[in-house]
Amino acid sequence: MELLKNIFFNTDKLTQNSTVKISYTGKFFQDQSEEVYIHYGFGLLWENLTEVKMEKTEIGFQAEINLINADTFNFCFRNGNDEWDNNNCANYIFPLEKIETDLVVVPNENTSLSTRRLRKTYIWSKKIRIAVYKIITYLPKIISGNYKRKLKAAE
Repeated sequence: MELLKNIFFNTDKLTQNSTVKISYTGKFFQDQSEEVYIHYGFGLLWENLTEVKMEKTEIGFQAEINLINADTFNFCFRNGNDEWDNNNCANYIFPLEKIETDLVVVPNENTSLSTRRLRKTYIWSKKIRIAVYKIITYLPKIISGNYKRKLKAAE
């Protein structure tokens, strides 16, 4: 996913407590720099400030970053000559989405029973839907006799 020109992530959205691979094909890659570092932190105050050397590949400089539980992911780039690509002094800042925990099932001693009941209920609802569909589709054909005509035509 391209979030900004020349910056790509291997995911559609950035979520807290996950790992993301970032690819950079910006100014330093185009200028044939040998070394590029990503300088990053989290939140408004750039907490957990870290700098990591990115790996040079044919498609750009790449690094894997562990995202933490924060509101934003802030970063900029530096080459080996201490030149900065910081989005014209605005830095690159992206919001981090929280992981939805509403649908997570917490296991306990009754979980297997409730899961089994849920599955049986789901299977029965599917069977009922199929039966109703077949009745609605084929009952009028049987009553009108169209079903028999098609069978004879097929023979």
